[in-house]
Amino acid sequence: PVNYSFIFAIAMIGGAFLSGILRGGVAKAERAMPQIWRANFGDSPWKRYAAAFVAGFVVLYGARMAGGCTSGHMMSGMMQTAVSGYIFAAGAFLAGIPTAIYLYSKEA
Repeated sequence: PVNYSFIFAIAMIGGAFLSGILRGGVAKAERAMPQIWRANFGDSPWKRYAAAFVAGFVVLYGARMAGGCTSGHMMSGMMQTAVSGYIFAAGAFLAGIPTAIYLYSKEA
């Protein structure tokens, strides 16, 4: 059925397509494996697949353990002005930013 969720999903696809066109596309080398990944972890596609699988499992397990997804907890908790939503948002950024800096410390 054509409802809000359907229109939202179609709009996301259209927005991503439009963004790609306006950006001028993605270089062929970047499509296979981003340069920043290569600079930090090497050229092995299997290492990338393994990292994606493990990270996906950890996120899935955490969401199941917490009874919902992290972004939903953050957004809906903050919209309801729940202290737990703000604490979680702060904790997510305090953990995520240093982790990203550590993992991707080499420049592409």
